[in-house]
Amino acid sequence: MIRAVRAVRVLPLLFLPLLLVSCGTEEAGAGADTGDTGKSTAGADKGTGSSADPAELAARAGALGIAPELVYVTEAPGFAVAEQSVGVFGGDGFHAAYFSQKTHTQLELFVDRGTLTAENCPKTQVGQGSGESVACERDGDAWYRKAGGRHEYAVPRDGHVIRLVGDAKRLDRAVLRKAAKATHHPDAAELTALLPPAPEGTATEPVERGDLPPVGDGAPNNEVGASG
Repeated sequence: MIRAVRAVRVLPLLFLPLLLVSCGTEEAGAGADTGDTGKSTAGADKGTGSSADPAELAARAGALGIAPELVYVTEAPGFAVAEQSVGVFGGDGFHAAYFSQKTHTQLELFVDRGTLTAENCPKTQVGQGSGESVACERDGDAWYRKAGGRHEYAVPRDGHVIRLVGDAKRLDRAVLRKAAKATHHPDAAELTALLPPAPEGTATEPVERGDLPPVGDGAPNNEVGASG
């Protein structure tokens, strides 16, 4: 099943390279060389700053329809997140695109509910693919997957899957693998750069009604004035 990235403040990804060259990018957990020092490709909470306030994360993510536990960032040398690409994926999942102005290469991050196993891996599309045959290769606790001209690293976590996707001819497998290793929930600074503040009053403020009396049982006041 093809899941779509819903346009909350998301621009069509085909226009991102042109936009980013002229406007630049906002960095959120991008640009540091993470190295490849271990066998595990599973992401972890690796933010170098102070932890993001859970309430702030919930408010910002919730305003876009994203489940806060599905918000991740990653790090890839030379790549920065395109703020305009950040949005909800599928039901309440997360999507962001990272772009390298030097190589004009795009790396996409998808997070969605579910799992990935040897049984369903060949049946699950790569990125937002359209039905090509999928080849799966186990790599530690992750999957390296390829279909058509796209490839990805997919990391199953507790009830969701983190996927790093790119063009197989333009983005090296090693870059994808490092990006998968570097995925983590955003720290406070990364969250500020990644998601906009929640609009004021988005919570549960009651709407005041002028026809309700200040005392009594709260029934609407329908009395007719002296003028009729």
